[in-house]
Amino acid sequence: MAILGIKKYKAPVLRKRALEIKDINNEVKKLGEDMIDTMIDHSGMGLAANQVGVLKRMITVRLNSKKSEFLVLINPKITKKSKEKSSLEEGCLSFPNIFIEIWRPKKIEVEGLMLNGEKVSFEADGILSHVFQHEIDHLDGKPFYTRLPVFKKIKFKLKNKWA
Repeated sequence: MAILGIKKYKAPVLRKRALEIKDINNEVKKLGEDMIDTMIDHSGMGLAANQVGVLKRMITVRLNSKKSEFLVLINPKITKKSKEKSSLEEGCLSFPNIFIEIWRPKKIEVEGLMLNGEKVSFEADGILSHVFQHEIDHLDGKPFYTRLPVFKKIKFKLKNKWA
């Protein structure tokens, strides 16, 4: 396993849409394993492939903050969102030491493929819902600060010249 470098702030790859994975080969499986190691090494809750410079639709998620339960999800897709919203102070490995209150749907349904090619679908709520949405936003080239309301986003951009 390897610890991969995490792209920061202005890296163009963070604002590009990742490409769907057509074939789950050994290279894809190794990337998933390396992403888990990288996420653990940086104490992250989630990581998207473009955060390590790879434009493939793959995320890793820590399923339980107290245990070592991790999920690699290929071509993840949110299939349902609740109308009820929740806020959470989110951080991001690509934007170290920046924490922003973000409002997102409280519950979602997610589907995707496991590393073995098995299709999975499940519900997530609370923190896990935020993590999945945050990482899938990365795959769509949308850093978390883009979810701020207009005036807060302007203030954020003025304060952070790289935004």
